[in-house]
Amino acid sequence: MVEQITAMLGLLGVLSLFCQWIGWKLRLPAILPLLICGLLMGPGLNILDPDAIFGDLLFPIISLGVAVILFEGALTLNFKEIKGHGRMVTNLVTLGTLITWACITTATHFLMDFKWEMSLLFGALVVVTGPTVIVPMLRSIRPKSELASILRWEGIVIDPIGALLAVLVFEYIAVAADPTVHVLHALGYMLGIGVGLGALTGYLMGLIIKKHLLPHYLKNAGVLTIMLGVFVVSNLIQEESGLLTVTVMGIVLANMRGIDISDIIEFKETLTVLLISVLFIILAARLDSDALLNLGWQGLALLAVVMFIARPLSVWTCGIGTTLRRNDKWFLSWMAPRGIVAAAVSSLFAIKLEILGVPGAELIVPLVFLIIIGTVVVQSLTAGAWAKYLNVSAGSSQGLLIFGASVFSRELAKVLKSKNIKVTLADNNWDNIRLARMDNIPVYFGNPTSEHASNFLDMTGIGRLLVVSPYRQLNPLVSFHYQDLLGKSKVYGLNNNEGTSARHQMSESYLARLCLFGESVSYAKLASLMSKGALIKSTNITDSFSFDNFLARYGESAMPLVYIKAGKLNIFTGSADKLASGIELISLLPIEAQQLAKEHSLLLASKAAEQLALETSESEPALDDNVKV
Repeated sequence: MVEQITAMLGLLGVLSLFCQWIGWKLRLPAILPLLICGLLMGPGLNILDPDAIFGDLLFPIISLGVAVILFEGALTLNFKEIKGHGRMVTNLVTLGTLITWACITTATHFLMDFKWEMSLLFGALVVVTGPTVIVPMLRSIRPKSELASILRWEGIVIDPIGALLAVLVFEYIAVAADPTVHVLHALGYMLGIGVGLGALTGYLMGLIIKKHLLPHYLKNAGVLTIMLGVFVVSNLIQEESGLLTVTVMGIVLANMRGIDISDIIEFKETLTVLLISVLFIILAARLDSDALLNLGWQGLALLAVVMFIARPLSVWTCGIGTTLRRNDKWFLSWMAPRGIVAAAVSSLFAIKLEILGVPGAELIVPLVFLIIIGTVVVQSLTAGAWAKYLNVSAGSSQGLLIFGASVFSRELAKVLKSKNIKVTLADNNWDNIRLARMDNIPVYFGNPTSEHASNFLDMTGIGRLLVVSPYRQLNPLVSFHYQDLLGKSKVYGLNNNEGTSARHQMSESYLARLCLFGESVSYAKLASLMSKGALIKSTNITDSFSFDNFLARYGESAMPLVYIKAGKLNIFTGSADKLASGIELISLLPIEAQQLAKEHSLLLASKAAEQLALETSESEPALDDNVKV
């Protein structure tokens, strides 16, 4: 039996990784291959029976997994940032959540004949969308930047809000199911334990991080261990209060001043990817296919209410007073796929409610999975065509992601922004990010290859990457990561390999792509030129001012960087021998080129003055010697 459990855990790990890879390769939400894998392993082929294999360990595994998922989601709920993402996002995660919850609750009560308590719980479970489902869809659809930003941030913010709402409703149902207690008294006690203990431990954990009471290498593991310990303690004090405790704990930690939790979020997301993948395969394998089919027309009618009534009503109500066009609202109305959080939380609640003997608990999981399957499959297959029909696609992605927010990158970004080219700077250095923010340049602080970046870094409208950083060890990782995402021909890097020892040499295929702005251009060279007063300047190359005239004015030291032609951005990766007219050239002008331009201007001015004097003298009439003046 032990060998069977060990083998099955190993198989689950391999399958979860394979499903994540399939989702990444096909640019689909990973939930689709995970769902198919779980259904095949469970009801389809009867290879995986989680209840038989894990036995009494199944509930603790799911319970701890859901606790980690809710805590990780709560860490992203920073109240100050919600308003910063626009009025529409704020409306959707507040008023929109209530509208969706009310519509789904009412439809569930009348269509599925659920009691109001269970209808409220189901409605709360399926109000969440989630970034793990939305982000892959946005990458393949590529809608306008504004719409992509709304959908992405709605998914990020509503994840913990919906989970907290579901936890509160579940707490009420769990208390009301026990006839031996007074409902209000027990519910108040449970809320007091959950909110009080969560707020206290969240604050104490924040102090531990702020005062560096844990060494750096223990911080992530320490936070995870403390969180799981608090979850267990909370459940021991008051049964079923643990999920509320860890959710509140994460929210408090996310909103404390003066602490940096970016490393914790990145660690939790890395852990959550594997945890969610394994958990979802297990949950899908437990799904009773007969129960799913037995939902009948009522289940399909409820799915129709979720997709065609609740979501459009929420979007159009929340869009009142915003600048969104009608087509924008119709597109947002179609984009609300449900995700893994709904599946995980509903499965846990269903197990607990079945133990308590609550009527209808056995239908919660099949119904949630029906909503997940319907929204993800239908919207994944149709959203791209819908976006094109509504004319809300972003079109060709001319924007740049620049890794490295140095002085050079910031100056280049400012010039490109003035030409309506989207630019985002990413860097691990907070000082560089801070200076870029002061210049109103969009930024991402952190590692652009992290799971956090995949959810939070806005890649809408960005089609190429420039690696312009001094981080020799990280540059190749960033390059390879975005070659897979954008394509090999869309990633450019500087030749920073000067003087590198043989043991630190990179592969020939990688080195061959280090030709950004020319094969002899390195980060050190750019930094040196900028420190000596080099400028980044835009110049129109026309019939009257050709590229030869440009070279005559600025000399060979001028370094062409990019040029814009007919609204399209082109990047130099070699020598610029001859450029046609009708382009806008953006180049780096060292101090020598600026001095030469001044001398050239003075020379031209002097020649013009001499020519004017000559023309003036030739045009004056000759005076007769006999004429008296």
